[in-house]
Amino acid sequence: MKGHVMMNEQMELGFDGANRCPRVVQRERRLNRAHWWFDQMRQVVERAIDWEPAPRFRPEQIWLPGADHQNPSHQ
Repeated sequence: MKGHVMMNEQMELGFDGANRCPRVVQRERRLNRAHWWFDQMRQVVERAIDWEPAPRFRPEQIWLPGADHQNPSHQ
């Protein structure tokens, strides 16, 4: 029986991530990016400066050229 090799030992299969479903890996990457993004946004909010509101402006009435003419399509 040349070329026939018989093994009496148990093979070990590792689950080091190489055999993982691509959808699971993609989901984990997406979750990691989301966690990173929200951590960044929390830091931005924590470092935000309170600004004084701008003073209210005085209303001003302006004239628009052509506004005093009626539109012929609305007669």
